[in-house]
Amino acid sequence: MAAALSRALKLPGKKSSELGEYDPLTQADSEDESEEDDLVLNYPRNGLGRGSCLGAGASDLRTGRAGRLVEDDDEVEEDEEEWREQYPSKNRQEREELKTRQYWSQREGSRDVGSDGGGGTGSTGSSGLGSGTDLEEKAARLRGTVRTAFFLVPLCCAVLLVLLCAFLLPCKQSELDKSPQWERELGEAGGGFFPSLALWDVDGDAVEDVLVGVTQQTNESQPAGFQVNSKEYSVVAISAASGKQLWKTVVKEPVKSIQCGHQPQPRPVRGGTRAFLEGSLGPEGGSAAHSQKPLCLVIGSSHLMAVSGTTGKELWSASPGKIVSQAVLILDLDGDEVPDFLIATLPVDQVSSSFGLSLLLLSGVLGNQIGHSVTFNLTARGKLIGPDLHVTGLGAYYILFGLGTVEAASLKDIYIQATGRAPTKIGALKVKDPSWEKLRKNSSLIHISSSCEQVEFLLPLVAGLCNNHNNFDLVSNLNSSRSDWALVCGSSKLSVLRESDTHTEWTADSTDVHGRPAPGQFNEDGVPDLLVQQSVAPGVRKVQVIDGANGRGLWEAEFVCPQLDLEGSSMATSTGISVFLFWAGELQTLKNLTKAPVSQGVAPTVDPASPVLRRLYLLHPAYPTILMELTTTTDTLLSAAVSYQEQQKDASYITVSARPAKPGVQVLRSQSLRASIAGANTVRLGEDKQSGASVRPGAFEINKFFRNLSFRQQ
Repeated sequence: MAAALSRALKLPGKKSSELGEYDPLTQADSEDESEEDDLVLNYPRNGLGRGSCLGAGASDLRTGRAGRLVEDDDEVEEDEEEWREQYPSKNRQEREELKTRQYWSQREGSRDVGSDGGGGTGSTGSSGLGSGTDLEEKAARLRGTVRTAFFLVPLCCAVLLVLLCAFLLPCKQSELDKSPQWERELGEAGGGFFPSLALWDVDGDAVEDVLVGVTQQTNESQPAGFQVNSKEYSVVAISAASGKQLWKTVVKEPVKSIQCGHQPQPRPVRGGTRAFLEGSLGPEGGSAAHSQKPLCLVIGSSHLMAVSGTTGKELWSASPGKIVSQAVLILDLDGDEVPDFLIATLPVDQVSSSFGLSLLLLSGVLGNQIGHSVTFNLTARGKLIGPDLHVTGLGAYYILFGLGTVEAASLKDIYIQATGRAPTKIGALKVKDPSWEKLRKNSSLIHISSSCEQVEFLLPLVAGLCNNHNNFDLVSNLNSSRSDWALVCGSSKLSVLRESDTHTEWTADSTDVHGRPAPGQFNEDGVPDLLVQQSVAPGVRKVQVIDGANGRGLWEAEFVCPQLDLEGSSMATSTGISVFLFWAGELQTLKNLTKAPVSQGVAPTVDPASPVLRRLYLLHPAYPTILMELTTTTDTLLSAAVSYQEQQKDASYITVSARPAKPGVQVLRSQSLRASIAGANTVRLGEDKQSGASVRPGAFEINKFFRNLSFRQQ
């Protein structure tokens, strides 16, 4: 009681943070400040406090000055009783000294922990809770470190694995991303004519595939003494991307030509047309006819067969007689909503003194003959020209054909003679072109080649036509039919005829022309130019580019004759002009060209034991003094074509050849033009005198230009 009474009589003070005692002076200052704070904080809003209007509530006593005094007294009394129970034999002064020593020891320990661990509980914190809080913080930090490690270690491993797969392991490219470069042996070479070759996308990968006629020996054993044909004839479709075989179809006789691209029109169908579409497109095609698939015609000497371009399945076949031409896609003449065909045949009763040529109309659905054949007696005899379809500017349809000459017959007249009736339901056949009709002179034929009696080649003046291979491409055929014509007369004259009135635009003298000229854009006047190969002397061949607008020479070079007659090709680049491809021997220069023997008709001596090396050259009009030698070979080249790849902006050069190392074996080879250019040899022809260039292009400039070449569809 005495202790309690003494504590009550003491002045109110604040316990020092360091000594644990009450300081009256400090407490007086803090008391004044706390009272001011209490006045501000406890000022009743709207005249009411938290308790009631009559007095302060419990919360007011706890937060006010009186509340704090009561709470402090209770804590001091409870603390004094705990120390008295622990040390009953000691007096109050000794207990105060123990309190002071324990306080300072706990304070020093908390400071040490705070300096070592990055912080403590503070100088005013509770001594009992300080050590426990430090341990909990350490445990929490340890748990966070472990969690972070468990998260970061798998993440780092995953990132390293992705980087390893992306940069160290090469990704597998698709077939379309690869540069087509492959070679395949297919059957036997020979057969009396060049192997048939066609290009068309038959597997739907946006790349033109290769269709080629194949002859090979069968493994069937025959009894002795029997003369049985043991050869098998077929058409094989090869993927242009990988060289794999897509399908194979066996035919009855050697294949002379293959034509693809005929597609049924997306119109309502009926009757026999439905059966045709179901065979070509599948069960859904007969009703919808909107999923168009190509049809391919395989033409032999006397047999014609239509197969599905996607599967090679036979759709129909016909035996119209001795076939001497390719098929021409014409209008729908029999009303079955499918375009029909026209082919040229020799009459059955053909004799040596006759000059007859028959034109035959065939249905595009089942190959049935429309009417009977129409025979024309020609006044000349020579190389077969056409037949080709020509549509005039007014929309009149004519067929161009001839034997050593170029004749034109109206498709309407051919239909009337074949069927014996007028085309009442075919409005397109009723159109007449007065400028063409006035060329007719008391005959059913219109004579086109009036200034040339022996025609070797007739081709439309359309760039890139040599890559079409007479397929049933409606856009290309329409452009070809409405263009001017290039005419080669007797291998000594080259002319261009106007399409509107068949008048001669220009004529240029030439020597012995080998192969059909290749149209392409050498200059930028919009008129296709012509790549022509000529024999100027024994063993010497001149390759020349002739301007299609006026017939003057734009470029020429002479080479050693490579002993082959293979036509050149052209391919359009992204800038609009074309690159020209041709086969030749070594470049002929003044040093190795002997004028005297050539003038006397003596060919340069060639070692018969050494193989003939043939070189594929690429000419770009931007560098007329530079040739890129793409490849060399000793194979005997039989046929060639250029296929375009839209996705890579690239083109492939495809050849069919016979290899001397394997006699009788036919080799099909495809090579990427861009890949070949990257590894090509540069051949310089000399200085460009026409352009007046004084600076010779460097090797770096040339390589950079040709490596950046890209191609496009003509």
